[in-house]
Amino acid sequence: MTVGILALQGDVREHEEMLRRASVATQQVRLPAQLAAVDRLIIPGGESTTIGKLLVRFDLLEPIRRRAGHDLVLWGTCAGAILMARTISEGRPEGQPHLGVMDISVRRNAFGRQRDSFEAALAVPVLGEAALRAVFIRAPLIERVGADVEVLARLDDGSIVAARQGRLLATAFHPELTGDDRMHRFFLEL
Repeated sequence: MTVGILALQGDVREHEEMLRRASVATQQVRLPAQLAAVDRLIIPGGESTTIGKLLVRFDLLEPIRRRAGHDLVLWGTCAGAILMARTISEGRPEGQPHLGVMDISVRRNAFGRQRDSFEAALAVPVLGEAALRAVFIRAPLIERVGADVEVLARLDDGSIVAARQGRLLATAFHPELTGDDRMHRFFLEL
């Protein structure tokens, strides 16, 4: 198995390291030919507006959109989750390209600015009993999920921060910034 990591901007190296620890080959994806060579793709955290514009510039938006959830298992972390959302409820710059492939609604920068970043211990039952340390950096919030979307994790206040819809996975946090590879292993099993 080769896992693609969208390498236009964001936490590419960190995801590569997590997958290497799981003995999985990775492919940085910047062009459609590289996308065609993978059956799984991670869209990393970064800046969703920039990544969206680069998806268009490098002719990746439509190919990812066509394959997402069908022959492409797709995971968006933080900015990647924003790009995957069908609806961006507020804070979306006019004309920002996004994939819109997952039946969720997100709010960008829901927890505040960079200085408001935080870590939390999350209960994620699909990963086992031990809490998952989650890093939130200018993170989005999943405000609504569709009927066929499974909520995987919530903060203590009930806010949704991880969800799955078939072969689509979205996390509002950055699991690649911790030493815990359980979320990556879950993605590999989808």
